[in-house]
Amino acid sequence: MFHFRFWRFGEWVDVVIDDRLPTANGELVYCHSNDSNEFWSALVEKAYAKLYGCYEALDGGNTADALVDFTGGVSEPMDLMENGIKEEEEKRNELFERVLKTHTRGGLISCSIRATSAADMEARLDCGLVKGHAYAVTDVRRVRLGHGLLAYFRSDKLTMIRMRNPWGQKEWNGPWSDSSEEWQKVSQSEREKIGVTVQDDGEFWMTFDDFVANFTDLILCRLINTSYLSFHKTWEEAVVRGSWSRHDDPLLNRAGGCTNNKQTFLQNPQYVFDVKKPEDEVLICLQQKDRRATLREGRGENLAIGFDIHRVELNRTYRMHTTQQKVGGSIFINSRSVFLRIDLKEGRYVIIPTTFDPSLEGDFLLRIFTDVPSDCEELTLHEPPQTCWSGLCGYPSLVTQVHVMEGSGLAGQDSDGVSDPYVIIRCEGIKVRSPVHKNTRNPAFDTKGLFYRKKANQPISIEIYNHNVLMDSFMGQVTLPAEQGSFQQTLHLRGKGDRQDNDLPGTLTVTIVTSSLLTNI
Repeated sequence: MFHFRFWRFGEWVDVVIDDRLPTANGELVYCHSNDSNEFWSALVEKAYAKLYGCYEALDGGNTADALVDFTGGVSEPMDLMENGIKEEEEKRNELFERVLKTHTRGGLISCSIRATSAADMEARLDCGLVKGHAYAVTDVRRVRLGHGLLAYFRSDKLTMIRMRNPWGQKEWNGPWSDSSEEWQKVSQSEREKIGVTVQDDGEFWMTFDDFVANFTDLILCRLINTSYLSFHKTWEEAVVRGSWSRHDDPLLNRAGGCTNNKQTFLQNPQYVFDVKKPEDEVLICLQQKDRRATLREGRGENLAIGFDIHRVELNRTYRMHTTQQKVGGSIFINSRSVFLRIDLKEGRYVIIPTTFDPSLEGDFLLRIFTDVPSDCEELTLHEPPQTCWSGLCGYPSLVTQVHVMEGSGLAGQDSDGVSDPYVIIRCEGIKVRSPVHKNTRNPAFDTKGLFYRKKANQPISIEIYNHNVLMDSFMGQVTLPAEQGSFQQTLHLRGKGDRQDNDLPGTLTVTIVTSSLLTNI
């Protein structure tokens, strides 16, 4: 008996098999080693086939999904034909650093040359590379050029990458191939250090520039480090499970389709999370439940899935009913998972995972990785719930969204003639505070607050303060009208209390939306 563990839909699944392997004429039919006494690869393959129902389910498939199954990591497919990577040296250098970091931290990397037709599949090019193959990247490094002691004092290093053809033979025959004369530029000790061998074992080196020029697709499978006992960056992971489900009631329907379906898009599941640093790199992976095991039942096709990210009010706790500021999103594709790496500013965001078409049902797993905990949770309620206390304490009759857009001409209260301003929006005992904006008299606050109001004629106030080490100083305030409607105003800052003259420098541009229907915003 053999035990194997695979990561499947957020859990490590134990698969037990015996050692009866499929053979023909005394030889293994599928995956095998050059060594006739080595069977681990065939055993892994059998366990993987059992996980998916049969060997047939392993025919073809997606490399990115397989890497995740074996590691529990997060796969990022990259199209090397896009974003000017082939043309711009700076972007190639950035990509090399990312590939190098993934490799040194134990991630798995795969690459391929896209086959555009069935006839193209496994076609061998003049350079020795094969189309449609998932090459494994086995090493990434900077190789030192030169010989002897002087080589250690020179800065000449070549960015290089080593790959292996899954056939175990047929290699690249261009520059830096196994027996090419370019290796004479590298000392014998350096060649031994990086393991250069001259044999047709399917493994070969290329410069990173040649790699980008010849390959079209790259998959980086990161092993996300969530351990605090590590020298590497530690990620905070939020994992939520959900489903797209149809319902005739629009308030209960959770299968609204993508943004093309304007009437139903916001009926999809919604998840709120916070970015708590001035700017943070966020990794987001949406995975649908794998359907390859149900191929024989005619349900083996994946749904086309994706997600949108909207920046919302800093205090939002109820579902969105109008689209907010979209800041990013994934592509829509019928693969098992979609991935996005994005830099987001401090604030609150809502992710809306969707199928491309409405009324399609399925389960999904959403994983969000941030530098500090994101407090991700699903938004389930549409408005404040009515309780037994609502009759005594009152129930909101209005909802108001306040968007503080920017300040202009504020006082320079610091010694260098500028300030570190932030705003506080106050309404019926609730306050929303923006991040601090450093060294400016014209801050772009771009801060929103959402208020469910019981006292329709009580105004909303916005105060501006300058952040100081010991005590923050007041810079001015404005008062917003309470009437319904949507409008934008630029208001002059005033002092506190009864002082109504415009005695403080600066203005504040604010957009206000107020409605008596609590599910309007």
